[in-house]
Amino acid sequence: MNETTIEVSALAPSPTIWGRRLYAWYLRSDALKGFALLSPTLLVMGLTMLIPFGIMVTISFWAQIGFEFDTTFTLANYGEAVEQPLYRALLLRSLAISGTCAVVTVLVSYPMAYYVAFHVHKHKMTWIILMTVPFFTSYLLRVFAWKVILGYNGVINSGLKGLGLIDEPLAFLLYSPTAVVITLAHAWAAFAILPIYISLEKIDRSLLEAATDLGDGPVKRFLGVTLPLSMPGVIAATLMIFIPTVGDYVTPALVGGPDGIMIANLIQAQFGLVNNWPMGASLAIDMMVVVAVISLLYIWLTRKITEKIA
Repeated sequence: MNETTIEVSALAPSPTIWGRRLYAWYLRSDALKGFALLSPTLLVMGLTMLIPFGIMVTISFWAQIGFEFDTTFTLANYGEAVEQPLYRALLLRSLAISGTCAVVTVLVSYPMAYYVAFHVHKHKMTWIILMTVPFFTSYLLRVFAWKVILGYNGVINSGLKGLGLIDEPLAFLLYSPTAVVITLAHAWAAFAILPIYISLEKIDRSLLEAATDLGDGPVKRFLGVTLPLSMPGVIAATLMIFIPTVGDYVTPALVGGPDGIMIANLIQAQFGLVNNWPMGASLAIDMMVVVAVISLLYIWLTRKITEKIA
């Protein structure tokens, strides 16, 4: 028995050999190198995101009785979230505001990114930094600045009245969905400029020259070459704005007014004033599922459209 054990041990690779093989595999695999670099980040994200998310999912199947949880499994919270007209209306409003904000921000950011990518030949990084300098300030300060600009006696209304273009201040500028869209578009503009700029910068200029040699004008060249090749940046920018703005509750609370309240404000109230954590958790899960489905459909649809354009 001992001799057999010795023979098997002799034939088996030693730990040193296995270590060398793993190290050689690590050197050959770019994917493994990338995973090793990301592993600390993934560990932190797992601890700080997945665990709280799991707790929130668990709580969503409970019930709130006073200041205590009834841990009996129930789907009543999800049923109420679907059946209650107020919850559906706020979710649809949030999706509409965030979708409008994403479209407006991308439309405003694309020309700026395009100009830097194609018409600035020196000190491009300086231009990028200058574009993002306003976003170095506090988010709340920028929101309050927009309250001053859009207010009843704010900069815009005072200027229009001074020019004689209006007799009464424009009431829809503040405490409305319009104010929420404008404020969010400004707050998230930098997150749209950068991915679009990177996509435009990576476009092979010889493709544009070839399109010009074939007789394409500026518009046709843009629609046939530049826009399809920059779509990854446009898709990334749209999702980077749409997804977080659906869950924004600070901006609607400060500039939205009654008509600009979003689903995140209701979720915040459920965890705070109402003290109904299971209901708030179920509303948050519903919002996340709807946003995920819309995002996946958007990616699929834009890819199909891009393929047809190209």
